[in-house]
Amino acid sequence: MDCALNFKPGQIVSLECGDACLHSEVIQVVEARQVCWVRPLMLVVSVSGKDSPTEYTLSDLRDGADLLWPLSLFRAALDTEVISLLTELHSLDAEKKDGAIASRQLREFVDRVWEAFPSAFH
Repeated sequence: MDCALNFKPGQIVSLECGDACLHSEVIQVVEARQVCWVRPLMLVVSVSGKDSPTEYTLSDLRDGADLLWPLSLFRAALDTEVISLLTELHSLDAEKKDGAIASRQLREFVDRVWEAFPSAFH
């Protein structure tokens, strides 16, 4: 991804894998190693497949672990894609959060990405 080196701290980036999309905030780009340190914000999983993007589950990952992953996996998130999701994410603050469930969901997504893109991690 050519524009990956142009990621800036605070920018929202996305990583898609199957029916899920991880939206994260860039903390730092380590150009020498071609990796990006990101702080996961939310995981959006399509309920009925990619054909119906309006039906999804949204998981709050803001209290989870940061990731240091290859730049090639990420793309810049579109404003139109994340603004409504960020609004919805902030409305989740009022609801009871379950950190254990969010942690498990992130771990499962990480496992799927490792399986789907093994060459990116070598």
